[in-house]
Amino acid sequence: MDHLILKQLPAMNRFLQLALACGALTLVASAADAPAPLRVLYITGGCCHDYDQQKLIIPEGVSARANFVWTVVQEGGTGTKHEGIEQSVYQNPDWAKGYNIVVHNECFADDKDLAYVGNVLAPHRAGTAAVVLHCTMHTFRALETNVFREFLGVTSTHHGPQHPLDVKNLKPENSVMQAFPAVWKTGDEELYAVDHVWPDTLVLATAADKQKDAAGNWVPTTKDNAIIWQHTYGKGRVFGSTLAHNNRTMEDPVFLDLLTRGMLWACDKLDEHGRPKSGYGPPAKK
Repeated sequence: MDHLILKQLPAMNRFLQLALACGALTLVASAADAPAPLRVLYITGGCCHDYDQQKLIIPEGVSARANFVWTVVQEGGTGTKHEGIEQSVYQNPDWAKGYNIVVHNECFADDKDLAYVGNVLAPHRAGTAAVVLHCTMHTFRALETNVFREFLGVTSTHHGPQHPLDVKNLKPENSVMQAFPAVWKTGDEELYAVDHVWPDTLVLATAADKQKDAAGNWVPTTKDNAIIWQHTYGKGRVFGSTLAHNNRTMEDPVFLDLLTRGMLWACDKLDEHGRPKSGYGPPAKK
């Protein structure tokens, strides 16, 4: 039928029709050549946080900004020790197989089986990218070795009361931080005390601890803590942040933009200007 229509049109229109047809073929070919979405395994569970909502906030927010598809695993209950640890996803040696990146947003401070922790670390040491958020820094805190902290890139064992944070951008030229404010003032948040920064960790932003003065105002102290960083662990890249305890912070576009850039960087899909590389940007608006 298309061939008959072309024969009935004047010459000029035939050329236009052919050009449109070629253009359509080009679009089909381009779609076929487009890179596959980056596959994310999001692992969450444990105490003290609204993981039921955060497992919705993060995938939705990041997927609106970049080409990721998500698998969500929530396990272990709501305590400081993983319930049913024998059935944990980490017990499978191939638990990270097929994924480009793993987002760890979990809080199991009192688990300390070294072989189990070794299962968690093995894929990242071999090259699977990682994001570590908030209470992941206190997961496996009961371990008597630093093997998990070496993966995280920082050592933290405690935090103080919630208060607004002034997050200072130390590396505005860095691809992850180029679009981040010079100082981002959050709502109430937990500031994790970072007592040690491990080698191969680049601190991107800090926040000062605060205490209340006589008038009840929060006043910064002289101690700055790493709050956003990049790290290499074995063959893998790790993006880390001790943000965000509260959903309000996690829902903030500043945080979601930062997390998206951090994930793209960890997958080596962020360009030098802080933009997704070709094919990894946000979905087209319908």
